[in-house]
Amino acid sequence: MNEETIMDKTYEKYLRSGIRLDALGLERGENNNPYFCTPKGASIIGWTGVDGIHYCFVRGFGGMVFAVSPMNTAPHFVHPVARTFEDFLRLLLACGEEAALEQAWMWDEAAFDQFLRDNPPTEEQKETMEQVAKRFQLTPMEHPWAYLKDLASSFDYATIPYTEDYYDLDMNPDQDPNQEPEPPAWEVRFEGGFWGGDKREKPGTEIPIGKDFQWADHSWKVLSAYVCSKGIVLDIAMQADPEAIRGFTEKWHLDQEDDNYTANLTMAQRMQMIQENPLELDHRATITINGQVQRNNSGSGAVYNLCIPEGQHVDWQAKWVVDHYGLDPAYGWMFRRWSFPWTTKRKPVLKSLSITLEINADRIQGPSFRVRQAGDSVSFPHPVSGTEYTLTVEEIEPQTMPERAFAPNGWSYPTHLVDLSYTLTPETGEMIQIRDADEGDRPRPTAPPSPTEPTATASVGVIGIIGGADGPVGIIVGRPAGSGKLRAACSSLHFDPITPADVTWYPEFSVTRYSPITIQLL
Repeated sequence: MNEETIMDKTYEKYLRSGIRLDALGLERGENNNPYFCTPKGASIIGWTGVDGIHYCFVRGFGGMVFAVSPMNTAPHFVHPVARTFEDFLRLLLACGEEAALEQAWMWDEAAFDQFLRDNPPTEEQKETMEQVAKRFQLTPMEHPWAYLKDLASSFDYATIPYTEDYYDLDMNPDQDPNQEPEPPAWEVRFEGGFWGGDKREKPGTEIPIGKDFQWADHSWKVLSAYVCSKGIVLDIAMQADPEAIRGFTEKWHLDQEDDNYTANLTMAQRMQMIQENPLELDHRATITINGQVQRNNSGSGAVYNLCIPEGQHVDWQAKWVVDHYGLDPAYGWMFRRWSFPWTTKRKPVLKSLSITLEINADRIQGPSFRVRQAGDSVSFPHPVSGTEYTLTVEEIEPQTMPERAFAPNGWSYPTHLVDLSYTLTPETGEMIQIRDADEGDRPRPTAPPSPTEPTATASVGVIGIIGGADGPVGIIVGRPAGSGKLRAACSSLHFDPITPADVTWYPEFSVTRYSPITIQLL
């Protein structure tokens, strides 16, 4: 996955605030398992505790909030309820609980108003609403029914992406996975990915490009540019050989029915699988308009895989992209849509346009090792340059994180780790991190979880101390001149105390495989 998501700023603030919305019908969970109708690329915000109903963001739709109701009849499983998380909170302030938002799609205004009259806020709800209003400086939505009605009528439900489970006849018997849905109108907007966006925004004007080039061992096409009111959008595609796709699928057993297979892979195997995927290449883009460089503010992706294993459905949305651009369906295709905002007050006249693509660094795991005390050393080679590096332990000792480092949200977190301080010679500008090969213990609920709030499926990284987003990382700290640079790493977290002898470390190298390329478009 490298389809970018814009994190709603109010939601980030909400997560840091410690405020809970349980009284308003929304229970926050951790690593919740989705339902068959949970959209593809969903980030779950919380659960109601009834009938599996939950709320989420969906990748490609920015900060829009969706309600997912698995017990509804097809096709009424998913509905947008707020354009942003701030609007979502304002709707809760106006309605007193989430139920009115989740059911509004099937009511008229009179029924909506009657529900609010029949279900006035309780004292506990009022207290939570006051907290929210004060902390985020928000007022209730003035006309909640009109807001919800306008959002629903302007939204294209055909753009909601679904997973394989949605097309499984056992889970969703009303769906025929072999019947291609009617594709929506091809309208490209600055935001919203391939099939999203606010329908009130005027679609962009297409400038066909049709530029072919070779890069990173693949054939590429810059398909079209779209001039929108907010900026310019570029569609590009990477072609993948069908034999390479079949070989990759067989090697990694992606055609088998065991959904837990990839979850049981080691970190090194997962990194290797990502690097070998012929339908994935992690990259970024900049454009130059009239001599001025501009970076994208959002991007989205789609993948057309012609080698679908038996029993799985075609990604119709990706096929529609293939059809629209007249591409050869006998090949696989990775699509990227990049949006670049205008940097001038007025929309410029396009005199020249080029795009520059750069590969994001791969993470390559080196040989594992153990160290037990200060003075221990270990050597390992760089996987590309072959340079031999030596790690020397300066300090290594068990540590315990304070429980207050984690928000009190109904879960118990592991707190025991091993702290490693070391030097690395020769000194290098290469990005080399030391990581723990064990992913650590998963959080535990402090009370038995409800049926709609499954147990955690991921371990906890030492985010608060080290600042990494996915586990222990290396950092550089100060040291007297002439004595080299002192680096530090932390092991994963565990509930039971651990010692240095318990931890297996490995070096992780960031390696860029290909040089950037610039393609002149206009």
